[in-house]
Amino acid sequence: MATAPTLKMSAEIAQQIRQHGAQTYPHECCGALLGRDDVDGEVTTPAGVQLPLREIMALFPMTNRREDSAHNRFSVTAEDVRDAEKAARGKKLDVVGWYHSHPDHPARPSQYDREHAWPWYSYVIVSVAKGKPGEMTSWRLSDDRSEYACEGIAIHDRAAG
Repeated sequence: MATAPTLKMSAEIAQQIRQHGAQTYPHECCGALLGRDDVDGEVTTPAGVQLPLREIMALFPMTNRREDSAHNRFSVTAEDVRDAEKAARGKKLDVVGWYHSHPDHPARPSQYDREHAWPWYSYVIVSVAKGKPGEMTSWRLSDDRSEYACEGIAIHDRAAG
């Protein structure tokens, strides 16, 4: 499953995602990934797909609006998405993906995740076992929506300047 890093984020942002997952346990957390694609860099996956290098520079934590099954599903409203896009524009960034947690389950996309995802975006998933965050992975859905490609995550020490 190891792939070349195509998603970059600071250790601080990675920790914020993990903390959000721990805070909302045993329910799923969710939020938007704000950043940009590197126009000069791209990586070819083992399947031969070229993906741009993408850097996450900020998060937009959201409230899981799911009233049933919040322990294994999340939902956001159109207004939540508009708010995330507005926050990104205010920072001169784009919404380049979404993150959520998997309480007491692996950091792998489920069939439900695939059915509700959109191509192009990065999907970061953090596993939270018994309230403690663990493995964090990232995925991109193929254009035909048939499968996810794992994208490597490169975590650096300092926030981008």
